[in-house]
Amino acid sequence: MRQRDFGNAGPSIQRPSRALGSVLLGLVALWLAFAVAVNWASSSLDLFLLLVGNTNHVAKGEIWRLFTAPIMHSPDGMAGMNHILSTVIGLFFLAPALETEWGTPRLLRFLAVSSVFSYTVQWIIALAFPFTVTQGLVPPYWFGAMPALEAVAIAFALSMRSRSVLLFFVLPIGSRGLIIATVGISVALVVVRAIGPSGAIAPFAGMLAGWLFGGGTPSPARRWWLRFKLKRLESETIAERERRRKEAKRRFEVLPGGLKDNGKGRQLH
Repeated sequence: MRQRDFGNAGPSIQRPSRALGSVLLGLVALWLAFAVAVNWASSSLDLFLLLVGNTNHVAKGEIWRLFTAPIMHSPDGMAGMNHILSTVIGLFFLAPALETEWGTPRLLRFLAVSSVFSYTVQWIIALAFPFTVTQGLVPPYWFGAMPALEAVAIAFALSMRSRSVLLFFVLPIGSRGLIIATVGISVALVVVRAIGPSGAIAPFAGMLAGWLFGGGTPSPARRWWLRFKLKRLESETIAERERRRKEAKRRFEVLPGGLKDNGKGRQLH
């Protein structure tokens, strides 16, 4: 995908920052290390399988898989090369624009949170539903940064409504078209049962994350959090006012007292 401004005569490509570039190079370097080890050094896949997602293993406490699965990509075959290249190229053309709009810290947080969120949602659904329902949607091992790319695509479309992209480097589409294409391609893959290494649920969870954490500034998630904090502060303020009112009332209460006639004269009591 390549991006351009509607107001510009030709397409423009924004270069990623050093931080984002390091992330992309890191993904490629990690994939290359496993590809060389597996294909040329005859190494086993034990370490690779220890770092990718697996529903049962995560349920047994191997929580780190939710964090490492997004950075792992298939190390063998043409499918493996397509897996890493399609993800990195997509991020290269879309993420820098968000980085310019948001700043590097927010973009990096967005990528990390969206990745973990996507696989966590998939893991929860795989646990909640019978295996007969999820076996065609969640592979035994799931991994890859494709859900993060789906999140970036949706966030790009929602945050850059005046921008267009060249889909497959040929077809110019606007923000609405990008959303339709992102959702439509994922739906089509499920229909033809072409489930990628990420599984079928994680990409849709990535789209949800793209809207939830990147659908504007502030994002919907942050708006909800700010509203929650505001309501909590209002409740605390009301409770504090009520406490002070009761305390002031007790301070100025009239205590019983005065003179009492006991037959021998009036005495204070």
